[in-house]
Amino acid sequence: MDFNLTKEQLELRAIIRAFAQKEIAPYAAELDRKAKFPAEILKKLAALGYFGMCISKEFIGLELDAVSQCIVIEEVSKACASTACCLAAHASIGTFALRNYGTAAQKQKYLPILASGEMLACFSLTETNAGSDAANIQTISVKDQKENNYTINGHKIFATNGRYADMITLATTINPELKHKGVTLFLIEKDMQGLKIGKSADKLGLRATDNCELFFENAKVSAENRIGDEGEGFKILMEALDESRILIAAQAVGIAQQALELSIEHCKNRMQFGKQISDFQATQFKLADMATGLEAARILMYKAAALKDELADKKDDKEKNADKSFTKEAAQAKLFASEIASKITIEAIQLHGGKGYLRDYPVERLMRDAKVTEIYEGTSEIQRLVIAREMLKEDNNSNNNNNNNNNNNK
Repeated sequence: MDFNLTKEQLELRAIIRAFAQKEIAPYAAELDRKAKFPAEILKKLAALGYFGMCISKEFIGLELDAVSQCIVIEEVSKACASTACCLAAHASIGTFALRNYGTAAQKQKYLPILASGEMLACFSLTETNAGSDAANIQTISVKDQKENNYTINGHKIFATNGRYADMITLATTINPELKHKGVTLFLIEKDMQGLKIGKSADKLGLRATDNCELFFENAKVSAENRIGDEGEGFKILMEALDESRILIAAQAVGIAQQALELSIEHCKNRMQFGKQISDFQATQFKLADMATGLEAARILMYKAAALKDELADKKDDKEKNADKSFTKEAAQAKLFASEIASKITIEAIQLHGGKGYLRDYPVERLMRDAKVTEIYEGTSEIQRLVIAREMLKEDNNSNNNNNNNNNNNK
């Protein structure tokens, strides 16, 4: 098992790290304080090609492998978690349905300008009573057979990038009573008649991201803008969340890495009782636990990403890989990385003492930013459910295969 990054991945890390520390990190505190959307920074990231990091080269994207995507998000998150969230919301979950289930015409129309940054993407699923319960979507899409379009009515919340997005992947239902079998996705452009942007959420952390309400009042969308078939949306959503959860883990790892580095620097410079506090065993124990937890999170993240890449390379062998997915590994990475990031950032505040509690120092922002990684794209509780269900499914499949082999040997 090779735990080393490739030469290309190391070069990518050096490039994005240098950019993030020079062009993003100096502005992170101000963006947080003013709750200011990082539009100018995102333009620079787009110019470097990172808006298209998940998009194939056929459509002018970078087509980075999943491990490389994690490297990008980790380094950007280390500098400013809000900016990393905006980038991931566009590049990954914002384009997932289109990349994987869009028609040739849809891909040709949208993917090149999403890759270049001419358009900013948003993914809108969450409603007042539909988040963890994704099958309970109430935003309804009704088809007009004569006009070959759909009329959409409903209310969405927490739409990341929503206020500034040019294109929205919208989750609707053709019939709420159908639950997951009714979920249907559409591509929505910002100038759509009947779409109104509501208020943005005032959040604890990730304050520079925009998470707004979307109102649809008799909004008309062409059937040509539907992604996949009617009722296929839930399957697409679950796959999109698998991909996105790996990058949430990367966000958490980036936040935790910054908290650890700041803590080490502070402990080496802070003098108490005539010595550096890094000389005290109690401090060393905290730093050791922080570093060990962080490295474990990073390994889980890379394992999930590497498995995603492996399955992508073997996607043509559908029969051999029919029962294989990275769902469990993505959930494990997100669960562990998000929870350890919260623990590490809280310890960072403790190690900084009174200064850690001040807005003038970055560790309190890191703590606030870390918390949401335990919540969005599926709470920690949901991740535990996903992991357990996948484990039990794997066990059932293993038992069935063993029984089949035993029967064949008789």
